[in-house]
Amino acid sequence: MKSKTGVLLGRLLRNIMRSPDTIITVAITPIMMMLLFVYVFGGAIETGTDNYVNYLLPGILLIAIASGVAYTSLRLFTDVKSGLMSRIITMPIKRSSILWAHVVTSLVSNAITIMVVILVALLMGFRSNADILEWFAVVGILGLFTLALTWLAVIPGLTAKSIEGATAYSYPLIFLPFISSAFVPTESMPNIVRVFAENQPVTSIVNSIRALLYDGTIGNSIWTALAWCVGIMIIAYLIARKAFKRQLG
Repeated sequence: MKSKTGVLLGRLLRNIMRSPDTIITVAITPIMMMLLFVYVFGGAIETGTDNYVNYLLPGILLIAIASGVAYTSLRLFTDVKSGLMSRIITMPIKRSSILWAHVVTSLVSNAITIMVVILVALLMGFRSNADILEWFAVVGILGLFTLALTWLAVIPGLTAKSIEGATAYSYPLIFLPFISSAFVPTESMPNIVRVFAENQPVTSIVNSIRALLYDGTIGNSIWTALAWCVGIMIIAYLIARKAFKRQLG
């Protein structure tokens, strides 16, 4: 399966390299949001930190990933509607290789986007005193979050009837960080909003990344974050597998 997945992965990566505007488009939105919040709203937002870009960056990275996985849905939808998937299925390859190629492509393209966003954040004053192990932990959390959202993206990619339907699911995912601790502390929110913000996945993930990057107290937030990522990933994978089997007929 590995060699076949590699061939399919190479096809998808070559398509991305031929049209790098995909990664550029995904990176521009979170970068513009970061510029807007830091240089326009940053002075009016009280977070208890002197460097707002440090506070903001974890949430911006999650928004970048949520934007990027929409292209996984689009690529799958295109393969299905063009008949390419039907042709690939007739080849002597393990059928699961088709989905895994799209998932690994999502990991690679989102990793590139994240690096671009972090480079811009460095130019804006982002600094971290995390050691190498803490950075590996951050990469691991972001990787799990990407996998979870990517398997979610596979579902509409296989089942949608239109391009709009294949990508529309990503809008709530992009909006979710706004109702979390990504931009402001949850303590400043009204009670009802605060309860939702403190009990949705993004807050625990953002808090964990923030603690790892800036010597904060991680506490139980990292286990909550991992539980959310793994739980979403497993459920999405099982649903995506069923959708794929239905697609195969």
